[in-house]
Amino acid sequence: MRRNTAAAAILTLLATSASSREPDVVRLTPHRVVYDLSLAKAGGTRSMEEARGRIAFDFTGDACEGYALNYRQVTVLQGGETGSRTSDLRTNTFEEGNGKSFRFRSESRMEGEVRSMVEGNADLASGRLTIRLKQPKPATLSVPGEALFPTEHMKRLIRAARAGETTLTIKIFDGSDDGRKVYETLAVIGRRIEPGNLEGLEEPARQERLARLPRWPVTLSYFGPGDGERTPIYTISFELYDNGVSRALRLDYGDFALSGDLQSLDLHSESRCQR
Repeated sequence: MRRNTAAAAILTLLATSASSREPDVVRLTPHRVVYDLSLAKAGGTRSMEEARGRIAFDFTGDACEGYALNYRQVTVLQGGETGSRTSDLRTNTFEEGNGKSFRFRSESRMEGEVRSMVEGNADLASGRLTIRLKQPKPATLSVPGEALFPTEHMKRLIRAARAGETTLTIKIFDGSDDGRKVYETLAVIGRRIEPGNLEGLEEPARQERLARLPRWPVTLSYFGPGDGERTPIYTISFELYDNGVSRALRLDYGDFALSGDLQSLDLHSESRCQR
């Protein structure tokens, strides 16, 4: 299950300042958010009967100092054949403000036991991605071609939404899974929802700093490398505000999907960084 990518994809639900006057300027707002998880779809090869859990993350920094993310997702899956299983994913990342350097560390536990540990860093230079892994074992990889790290990808997604674009296709490296993969992504951006439209919103989404912002429905699909039509490895859907805060999460793993309901949201002070 690619909950690792959910971390990156949700980092992915970051925030820009409503005070940005230039269309291409995206300033991210530090915040802490919590989502409660429940089963949205069951089927496929797994006899899933119930799911619950929580996602919590803290996002800090700016384009001057760089961006840090602390993410945790705990999920309890209940199936008639498999019984109850509890997974716990913890991810920490740091991305330079210019989007050229990225550090990542993740730990995945199942029933309290560590199943995987990935740690490393990556750099973009001269159209090439260089990945240096520390865990699970030291390795250096060089991947040709353009790719973006998660925060830079989110900035690009927000610019596309502002410009009225309906799709965005970009390669992403987020350090998920074994820390070696570059994923192709397709974002489908829906019709803009105007500021002040509070219909059906949770209480945390009704605060003034969000109410004055537009938002867009977004579906972001991750694919492995290859040609022709392919089935996404993982898909996340959400409503993305112009400041990047997101609600109405749906995490689709293929044979089942989870809903993420916004439970709490703390928007921290805006950065004074002018980049």
